[in-house]
Amino acid sequence: MSFSKPIVEFLSPLLELIAPLVPGDVFPYFFQLQILQKSLIASLLVTIVAGFYGSFLLMRNLALMGDGLAHVSFGGVAIGIVLGATSPLWYALLFSVISAVLIFELQERDILTGDASIAIFLTGMLALGLVVLRIWGGGITSDIEGYLFGNLLLISFEDLDLIILVAVLSLGSLFILHNALLATTMDSLAARVQGLPVRWIGLWFSVTIAAVVVSMVQVIGTLLVTALLVTPAATAQLVGRSYRGCMLWTQFFGLASVMIGLYASSELKTGSGSMIALVSAIIFGLVLFGRTMYFNKTKNLNP
Repeated sequence: MSFSKPIVEFLSPLLELIAPLVPGDVFPYFFQLQILQKSLIASLLVTIVAGFYGSFLLMRNLALMGDGLAHVSFGGVAIGIVLGATSPLWYALLFSVISAVLIFELQERDILTGDASIAIFLTGMLALGLVVLRIWGGGITSDIEGYLFGNLLLISFEDLDLIILVAVLSLGSLFILHNALLATTMDSLAARVQGLPVRWIGLWFSVTIAAVVVSMVQVIGTLLVTALLVTPAATAQLVGRSYRGCMLWTQFFGLASVMIGLYASSELKTGSGSMIALVSAIIFGLVLFGRTMYFNKTKNLNP
């Protein structure tokens, strides 16, 4: 039995109270209809989780990793669809976790650089998914496009179970290992001297990123994952003056991108994933422009 269904039913009355305050002709239905309520809940959950982990990805110079594992997950989705799985995301999770471990080991053992190993798995698993679908899955159907570019209507209660499970485990483990992860991110050598298990922390981080990426697939799509995993964190670095400030700004920009993107996609009848990605990029551009103008003005006032 799905454990996410009682959660949606519990939150449903609250969302229905908010619905009259929501602008638009279509967007309020995300707060009124249960099929869209679970999509809204999933979107907010993955955005919050992506905000925390996206900041660490940037600090560890691993922005490409999220994009690579998202493409890997598509191979798992394709296998799951061909095998008739109720929720192909579980196959995507298996493929992504295994790939994350292999990428980490290749980098840790100095066999390949991180970028090279990510690129190999990215192209290889994406190609595997496309070939499998072409031979046994009937090609690229509208459902497959939903996994590529995001489709909130595809989110079932079983998918929401996975998203909630990943959110709870990833946020819980981050709460426990936050200080150790921050220490290894800032200076891995000093952390190793202090006795921290740098290798195991890195492996845990890689596996958790894989799970987080898979949880985002139906919201934003495998091809657009970095729009929520990296772009809000990059935008936050333009305005944040401290680590905590960047974390808070990341959450703000991520949630703003999702809510504005969902509103625009529902009213303009466009894809939710592509619109969220576009809004996230526009926010980054506006913040960058504003920051540049501010510093130019400050420079002119203080020659």
